Amino acid sequence: MLTDEPLVLGIETSCDETGVGIVRGRTLLADAVASSVDAHARFGGVVPEVASRAHLEAMVPTLDRACETAGVALDDVDAIAVTSGPGLAGALLVGVAAAKSLAFALGKPLYGVNHLAAHVAVDQLEHGPLPDPCLALLVSGGHSSLLRVADVTGDVVPLGATIDDAAGEAFDKVARLLGLPFPGGPHIDRMAREGDQVAIDFPRGLTSRRDLERHRFDFSFSGLKTAVARWVEARERSGEPVPVADVAASFQEAVCDVLVRKALDAAAAEGIDDLLIGGGVAANSRLRALAGERAAAVGVRVRVPRPGLCTDNGAMVAALGSSMVAAGRPPSSLDLPADSSLPVTEVLAG
Repeated sequence: MLTDEPLVLGIETSCDETGVGIVRGRTLLADAVASSVDAHARFGGVVPEVASRAHLEAMVPTLDRACETAGVALDDVDAIAVTSGPGLAGALLVGVAAAKSLAFALGKPLYGVNHLAAHVAVDQLEHGPLPDPCLALLVSGGHSSLLRVADVTGDVVPLGATIDDAAGEAFDKVARLLGLPFPGGPHIDRMAREGDQVAIDFPRGLTSRRDLERHRFDFSFSGLKTAVARWVEARERSGEPVPVADVAASFQEAVCDVLVRKALDAAAAEGIDDLLIGGGVAANSRLRALAGERAAAVGVRVRVPRPGLCTDNGAMVAALGSSMVAAGRPPSSLDLPADSSLPVTEVLAG
């Protein structure tokens, strides 16, 4: 019998983190993560085959660690949630297969959930129920999205998305140009604190009047990445040293400026007073600060989970699964697929 406070186990394997989270209602009991980032670092990016194998090796130890931390046995859980998509196909398959096996063996309901919606749901573990509605700005290595969220279990409307490089992808590529390690986001954030954010006037993609007519809430960071590359190459050709801190700070400011500008424009257009920021790039210190400053000036409240809950983790999947159970959503079937291109409008898959 499921209670009002369901005990839900969540599995996340959409990219290079093997995450297992356990929540009771909106209370986080365990958040175990095994990252394979070191295995990808020498390639300068995530290698899908390497990620898939790492998930296979890490799944059982991570499950054991989560259960031990939460002080529960697998038999105690009321439901199992898993990221069904979007993400890397092979990586998703590992998590979905594990979740289906557990659901079948334990006789528990299975919920295949959307990775992007899970990034929204995780904020409830820290700040309580989501405002109805709220605007979600999701920024990560694979996604830059603006979503209108009335009900995270089934009413998520996309307002805008990236049309080329996502924000996190741009951070990784620019970090590589500057000789900084992978993943690039934390290193650029750290280096930017020593630089001048107005030293270089890098372009703000899709912010011209013509662009706003067609792509008002969409994002593009490919041109910015190219502009940084050309600027660095010009300095190197002239024999001048590249001011890495200034480049990092100016690039980061361009990204954060666009993200915050478009998010607050969307909030105004939709008449929404609550902005939630999620995804790995939400851990960026400048994005948090700039969003807070500009939102306060226009009367918009900002919610951002702590950095550990911004990156991919099992807690966010468990949080969305718990919301599904509490809302009485029907579980997924055991033939649940892994869908690498699952649209955000499909919050519950299968």
